[in-house]
Amino acid sequence: MAAEKKGLKAKVQRFGSYLSGMVMPNIGAFIAWGVLTALFIGTGWWPNEQLATMVDPMIKYLLPLLIGYTGGSMVHGQRGAVVGAIATMGVIVGSEVPMFIGAMIMGPIGGWCVKKFDDLFSDKIRAGFEMLVNNFSAGLIGFALAILGFYGIGPVVSSLTTMMGNGVEAIVNANLLPLANIFIEPAKILFLNNAINHGILTPLGTEQSLETGKSILFLLEANPGPGLGILLAYTLFGKGSARSSAPGAVIIQFFGGIHEIYFPYVMMKPLLFLAVIGGGVSGTFMFQLLNAGLQAAASPGSIIAILGMAPRGGHLPVIAGVVVAAVVSFLISMIILKADRSTDDEFEATQAAVASAKAESKGQAVIVEETVVAPTADKKIDKIIFACDAGMGSSAMGASVLRNMIKKAGVDVPVSNSAINNLKDEPNTLIVTQVELYERAKQKAPSSDFVTVENFMNSPRYEEVVNRMKEQ
Repeated sequence: MAAEKKGLKAKVQRFGSYLSGMVMPNIGAFIAWGVLTALFIGTGWWPNEQLATMVDPMIKYLLPLLIGYTGGSMVHGQRGAVVGAIATMGVIVGSEVPMFIGAMIMGPIGGWCVKKFDDLFSDKIRAGFEMLVNNFSAGLIGFALAILGFYGIGPVVSSLTTMMGNGVEAIVNANLLPLANIFIEPAKILFLNNAINHGILTPLGTEQSLETGKSILFLLEANPGPGLGILLAYTLFGKGSARSSAPGAVIIQFFGGIHEIYFPYVMMKPLLFLAVIGGGVSGTFMFQLLNAGLQAAASPGSIIAILGMAPRGGHLPVIAGVVVAAVVSFLISMIILKADRSTDDEFEATQAAVASAKAESKGQAVIVEETVVAPTADKKIDKIIFACDAGMGSSAMGASVLRNMIKKAGVDVPVSNSAINNLKDEPNTLIVTQVELYERAKQKAPSSDFVTVENFMNSPRYEEVVNRMKEQ
């Protein structure tokens, strides 16, 4: 029974990561739509009737097509992307609501169908007919799926979307929305933050924003207040390395929007889950009380991006919610940290124990602290890749840190960052990832070497990596 629960948790995490993987690469398009909306609609900062005509086509056609294209690409590369986009067009035209959920369905289906076709017939095509067969197969499969989407999937998803929208509205009207943070805050720290925000809240919030001009759903996961309160409490009342690193983490989390940086601080002392839950619930309560909302998704969850997406005249309610969340989180964290009687050594030991328990809870191999996994000393490393769930936040920061260290050491090895789902199995690659994500990364690239860390921004393993690169 326990094994089944572990397997279920791992599957939920992978599924959530897959959903967010279709949206995250296209967040720039969501932001562009949000800026257009904030500036040029009738109630915007600089109303412009001609430029405002781009708002509806972008949300109805561009954004779903990008999601469908990305979903197909994740399954079967360029061919899957093209068929996924064609299939998505069917659900777009067959519905009156923006088809984000429909795109998340039809994009991967399109990629899967053309992948199965290629698996069955790629070795049976006569020489010289490859382009003909490839083009017509993609076109005909896309055609069939577009018809299916128009008559079947589109109307069903439209009804489900309407039902979910009505459900969210009912929760908001009943003043129960703050309770959602009881689940959102712990799920974030278990690395489901992108799945929740971009796989669920962003599509629903975008549809709500289209109708009302803003949505509180964009603030539920993106609120930097709970994490800020945790880090400020560590800055004043923490111990050892956690206290010394917290001030820098405040800047990265609050202004840079990289929320993952405070996750290890919470995992070090599990009682701090109460702090982030308290901060999240109180912040959302204040957002709802003051009718706060954003016009589009704020990504990353930086206070700069959040204020940039706030509607005209709506900045104070947003700031109030963030401040309340930070204060409540700080006060709860202060009580917990001041009551802590452990030494710095005990504190670090707790971090390792919690990391192991966290890995076990997901059905993953237990990796103690940070370590170099399966190193091959005589293997030449051609490149280093930092891999995280979305490939855009914490991994980018970690890659920047190691890139500077390698540059100072006079070593010429490229360092980049990537989403775990986009990793390729390349034997001469060193992949740096977080302990909790190692098993997923290993499945994508079993031939690569791995280094696992707890915190991308500050790990003793980086010195070992630099020395290894110098030796080769």
